[in-house]
Amino acid sequence: MIKFFLMVNKQGQTRLSRYYEHVEINKRTMLEADVIKNCLSRSKDQCSFVEYKDFKLVYRQYAALFIVVGINETENEMAVYELIHNFVEVLDKYFSRV
Repeated sequence: MIKFFLMVNKQGQTRLSRYYEHVEINKRTMLEADVIKNCLSRSKDQCSFVEYKDFKLVYRQYAALFIVVGINETENEMAVYELIHNFVEVLDKYFSRV
């Protein structure tokens, strides 16, 4: 199950966030800051799957934009990785030049 979906730029600013479970506002900011720090600090040679607390992070970088999805332990990481790519393709078709 997907817990949250984030779009973040290289400076660490959240551009879009969607939560599929209730998380209090103050906890959201702390969670986003920690997740962004974990994903941005990794090199391109490292895997795009990160175990974080009680869930996994799947992220993908497109130019200066990172898309991060938080999932539970039972979700398929490769399926979510492809979901991210399909989401970006849809955005590109709809808005052109995403």
